[in-house]
Amino acid sequence: MQKAELLELIKQAMKAQDKTRLSILRQINQAIKQIEVDERRDVTEADIVACIKKLQKVTNEELEALRGASADSYTDRIESLASQADILTSLLPKQLSGSELEALADKLIASLGASSKRDMGKVMGALTKQTNGNFDKPAAAAYIGSKLA
Repeated sequence: MQKAELLELIKQAMKAQDKTRLSILRQINQAIKQIEVDERRDVTEADIVACIKKLQKVTNEELEALRGASADSYTDRIESLASQADILTSLLPKQLSGSELEALADKLIASLGASSKRDMGKVMGALTKQTNGNFDKPAAAAYIGSKLA
């Protein structure tokens, strides 16, 4: 997601009067502005994804804490946080999984010349670099481990 796309999503949320979505998008925009001011540079797509993941992590932690408390007085807040988590998940890039992940892993194994379990770290590192970490890590580890046995 580019910054222009984010600003367009903010406009759409304003027009639709979707306050929850608008609030989340504004939080992401504020985090991006903070990076631009602090580091005096334009943000990249990776910066935007990192901001979304950080906000998602905080939201999920609070949601789990409230679910652990399981008090009836928190039901509204739990519903709100759950909808925020869903919105944040929808903003993240699609994760690579299934046959696409296996094909990429096979290609990387061949290009790196990996042949044993000792090479698994190299393959996982290359996979992370190539997909920016947007893949199903447990499934990838299991598949690569079976290929390098």
